[in-house]
Amino acid sequence: MSTTTTHTVTAENVIHLFPEVDNHLAQSHRTDASTTDLEGYDEEQIRLMDEVCIVLDRDDHPIGSASKKVCHLMSNIKSGLLHRAFSVFLFDSSNRLLLQQRASEKITFPDMWTNTCCSHPLGVSGETGADLESAIMGVKRAAQRKLDHELGIKKEQVPLQDFNFLTRIHYMAPSDGKWGEHEIDYILFIKANVDLEVNVNEVQNTRYVSPEEMRMMFKDKELKFTPWFKLICETLLFEWWEHLDSGLNSYMNEEQIRRM
Repeated sequence: MSTTTTHTVTAENVIHLFPEVDNHLAQSHRTDASTTDLEGYDEEQIRLMDEVCIVLDRDDHPIGSASKKVCHLMSNIKSGLLHRAFSVFLFDSSNRLLLQQRASEKITFPDMWTNTCCSHPLGVSGETGADLESAIMGVKRAAQRKLDHELGIKKEQVPLQDFNFLTRIHYMAPSDGKWGEHEIDYILFIKANVDLEVNVNEVQNTRYVSPEEMRMMFKDKELKFTPWFKLICETLLFEWWEHLDSGLNSYMNEEQIRRM
């Protein structure tokens, strides 16, 4: 995984480099019905490709918006197109981490195990933000929305004030030859006992694990993991996890973007 790109994308050149990008935070982008990029995929997952991602420069400043499809095409990623994302790590009262296995219907990274919830804040009221403080609040609202959508966790069980922002990671990773990720990913921790009502179009399995069980899963050659989750586990997760109940404050609200 690398953050190396062909172009430096800025507010001034983003429209020239990517004509499908809107230099405003539009609330909808319709996918071209004639495109062959999405042929053969699940109908609901195709519909979700119309969702609007927040296009960024390397310093996490919003410079426009584009559909989820546009942001996840490797042809655009290789040219530097970058968007905002978040990763939620939800722990229960026993400090076990809730994992999910992505559904086979997913267009990117199907069937892979990953952290509790990974998605994108959208170009909608309440989820955008130009400065770090408002961006953090935006991804927390987006996290509530997606925890409900994917896992049926109601927002009352995951209040905004209970999410802890740790840091941002900038990474790039291919899914296959056509799709991939290039994100500035906001890492959110939350400790809560929750009720699950899994959306099977998004998630095929869930599991609570201890640190030891997590390490054992990584030794199982039959299991596959999303690249961002594996990257976080290999560098930062277990240290954060060790300090979940004592000392986590020293890891929170990091302003520097970690380039990975």
